[in-house]
Amino acid sequence: MMTPAATALGLHLRVLVESATSSAAQVVVDSPVGMPREPGVLEQLAEGADVLTFEHEHVPNSVLDALAARGVAVHPSAGALRHAQDKIVMRSRLTALGVPCPEWAPVSTELELTEFLESHGGSAVVKTSHGGYDGKGVRVVSSADEVSDWFAAAADGSGAPLLVEERVPFSRELAALVARRPSGELVCWPVVESVQVDGVCSEVTAPAPGLHPATEARAEAVARAVAEGLGVTGVLAVELFEVPDEAGGPPRVLVNELAMRPHNSGHWTIDGAVTSQFEQHLRAVLDLPLGDPSPRARWTVMANVLGTSLPDPTAALPAVAAADAGAKVHLYGKEVRAGRKLGHVNVSGDDLDDVRDRARRAAALLRGDTA
Repeated sequence: MMTPAATALGLHLRVLVESATSSAAQVVVDSPVGMPREPGVLEQLAEGADVLTFEHEHVPNSVLDALAARGVAVHPSAGALRHAQDKIVMRSRLTALGVPCPEWAPVSTELELTEFLESHGGSAVVKTSHGGYDGKGVRVVSSADEVSDWFAAAADGSGAPLLVEERVPFSRELAALVARRPSGELVCWPVVESVQVDGVCSEVTAPAPGLHPATEARAEAVARAVAEGLGVTGVLAVELFEVPDEAGGPPRVLVNELAMRPHNSGHWTIDGAVTSQFEQHLRAVLDLPLGDPSPRARWTVMANVLGTSLPDPTAALPAVAAADAGAKVHLYGKEVRAGRKLGHVNVSGDDLDDVRDRARRAAALLRGDTA
């Protein structure tokens, strides 16, 4: 999805892919095959490049530090990226910055987890500190033995340390997307509402409907504080819980997760904003002046295509085009698997109910739903 923006800006992309049939390899000519942990792979990838950047966090910090020491521009830096790789490091730093977070603690024994549960209503959220995404590495527990396998894996060195957090009584989930370049310029897109199904983002509405102006300002201030406090370069997605204010004031926000890259909560910007998150990320990591993040329409709804009963979701394109000429379909060229994120649909307009219904109908056609 970054390729059209790079082409328009006259930039050459070289993308490291896991296989010659991966989504990126289907659209980027210069796409060497390899894994970032393989010796010498990132060094070869960065040869002659102006900047090295990422679309996921699973990149060895030691290699990034070595590249930066050799003069390669690495954005975001290894130091910043570590906060997206290690949830305990992230929580520690955000707490030190005064950023609002759920109550949390690192736990290394079942006794420590039991004590946290007893002091937080008997239920909590346990996360592996490394590697979790889209609902993986997250469990809601009421007893320490529900993650005994994770404790065992952490003890023998095959698993990650564990983080426990209070169960937040949130009213909905929000996301604040920002972009920052090395010289310090920072811009924000409108705060959005995201809907999760089984731990996976299903739908995003931009801007978040009915968001109190004070809550919006808080969310944007939190995202700015995180980007500046962690020294992030490029696009940063800050996933938030909106929670009622106990004193009766405007709702508050708590930071749930961070992603230092273009993020699913920002896919609506491809069609719904003056500058998409993908163009903005390129501008940011190259330290170019940032683009206008303003929305193009009153509302944009993104509906994800999570799995399909069709052999290939492209089989539904004629039906989608016939049903809604304004629906913007983005398919990723991925092999079909149950529940896999295969693409998304963006729909923009002035009537939220209409826009939401159209996006959902188009996504349903691509999933092969007949009801």
